[in-house]
Amino acid sequence: MSSFVNHVTSAYSSCVAKCRRAVAAKASKPTLPSSYTLPEVWAGDPSSMGGTFGAVNQPTAGARFVAPLPVGKKPLQLYSLGTPNGQKVTIMLYECLLDDKFDSWEINIGQLHQFSSGFVDVNPNSKIPALTDADGPGGNNVNVFETGSILLYLAEKTGKFIPTDPVKRIECMNWLMWNMGTAPYLGQFGHFYKYAPVHIEYGVDRYAMEAKRIVDVLDHLLENRQFIVGEEVTIADFAIFPWVVCLLRGYNAGAFLKLDSYTHVKAWCDRMMSRPNVRRGMQHSYGKWDPNK
Repeated sequence: MSSFVNHVTSAYSSCVAKCRRAVAAKASKPTLPSSYTLPEVWAGDPSSMGGTFGAVNQPTAGARFVAPLPVGKKPLQLYSLGTPNGQKVTIMLYECLLDDKFDSWEINIGQLHQFSSGFVDVNPNSKIPALTDADGPGGNNVNVFETGSILLYLAEKTGKFIPTDPVKRIECMNWLMWNMGTAPYLGQFGHFYKYAPVHIEYGVDRYAMEAKRIVDVLDHLLENRQFIVGEEVTIADFAIFPWVVCLLRGYNAGAFLKLDSYTHVKAWCDRMMSRPNVRRGMQHSYGKWDPNK
């Protein structure tokens, strides 16, 4: 028993020592701006953050105002915007030849449409895109959100752009989930490179390095294949492609990241853009919605 008590006491003392070292290290770090002091408990004011999207988010979830979403006459209703995540879904809809099966409505994130009660009912996370299907499984109306979920839902609904071979399907899902994990890093690169109110060397360097690593992973993958999973295009291509294009056209970081040096990725982008329905999805125009009316 005494041995156990001694062990617990030693572990506790070690934990306390580590905490004290962490506090000391925190106190000794430089801050930006130099007047900033890291608090014990964060109580920041999102409205004071600055930058393009600094005041959009808050540390709480839920609707901020009441407004029902518009609903068209077609079974699929898409609530989104022409961002990389939005483009994934419109590419898929056009590639699946669902032109006459969906209505689309612009969710203007700058005007906070994503925090309307109607949108939150479809996606409690208040992020675009979100999809409703009045002809879901069993004839039920279903809500689908998160781009990976939407792409997989449409692939299974139509039987298109997902391999039937079990091994290829697993590989397709691997790369689809890879995009779900890596796209936020590309978004953080865009934030620090283009949208943040000040250029912070640490932030730019950290995410530029990760962006280049992500593109290099693709470049190695595409060295000996036409598309992400082989010779046939899949939902993995539709998921990844808009984010690569965003680095070039959205963030205007082609020269900064030396994107031309990734020759296999560049050739793949050319193959993707040669597809008419990919181009349509990238350029899709949404119906306008004014939640104040």
